[in-house]
Amino acid sequence: MSEHNDRLYEEAAALWRSLYDAPPPANVDGQGLLSMIVGGLSPSGYERLATPHLRPTNIVFPKR
Repeated sequence: MSEHNDRLYEEAAALWRSLYDAPPPANVDGQGLLSMIVGGLSPSGYERLATPHLRPTNIVFPKR
């Protein structure tokens, strides 16, 4: 495994443990863990921007 993939797995596994209070499933890589975590989430409502050029002042956060 590359250093990037190792880091991705460690971050995803920490997120999994934090969310589910359980060890991550065996034989799943970091990308697989992230897919499992966010795969069941419903999409948030975002206000879309009409410009292809984003600036820090143009960033829009999810509606609450």
